[in-house]
Amino acid sequence: MNYLDALSMHAPRLWDGLLLTLVLTVISGLLAFVVSVVLGLLAGSNRWFIRIPARFIVEFFRGTSLLVQLMWLFYVLPLFGPRLDAMLVAIFGLTLNYGAYGAEAVRASLTSVPQGQWEATVALSMSWPHKIRRIIFPQAWALMLPSLTNLWVHLLKGSSIVYLVGLSEFTFELLQLRRTTDWFFSLAVVGLIVYFLIALALTQLMRLLEIRAKHRLGQGPSLREILSPIPRFNNTSPDEVATASGGSQ
Repeated sequence: MNYLDALSMHAPRLWDGLLLTLVLTVISGLLAFVVSVVLGLLAGSNRWFIRIPARFIVEFFRGTSLLVQLMWLFYVLPLFGPRLDAMLVAIFGLTLNYGAYGAEAVRASLTSVPQGQWEATVALSMSWPHKIRRIIFPQAWALMLPSLTNLWVHLLKGSSIVYLVGLSEFTFELLQLRRTTDWFFSLAVVGLIVYFLIALALTQLMRLLEIRAKHRLGQGPSLREILSPIPRFNNTSPDEVATASGGSQ
């Protein structure tokens, strides 16, 4: 059996595994972002009884292996209660592990906002939720996006070990393909290319969010200007360029 025949035979299973990997990446990534924001805000609190428990949670999930966490959730936790579905175990494990890493990015970004901005919110007597939502977080959002992008790509790759709890995700199906081909074709060709394309798509999506966030702060061009086929000269917008071109004809 040649490579193309083997790939064609395994294509439906590879597609199902790829869909599962994408679902895990998207759902766990979004939930991990929520966990990151919550833990990042709590870990940066001035009140020790809020900061210390949040720091303990962050350091616990950062300091233990994702593999151990998945095995504990799937095999040990049922000894003390009901058994969780393998899909839930995978989502919980990825969310908590990468959410803890993301919390440090959120906390560091919040502390990187200029002190004058914090002092201005105090001078305006803004409530804590109001100043975070309207003043502090929009500035920190632009700072944390590069780190969150890296974590999301790592989460994509980390999802490859969930087959250990019984999920037939993309890496598991690649290993099945390897049985009828070889290591090089299944992993170095099919796996490498597919994972690279997914990571590239995630990176570009987050890059667009970063451009939008910086533009809202007055730091760079807008998405419309970036994506416009009309070149931008100095501070001239695409609309002005189009108007000037039409007037010169």
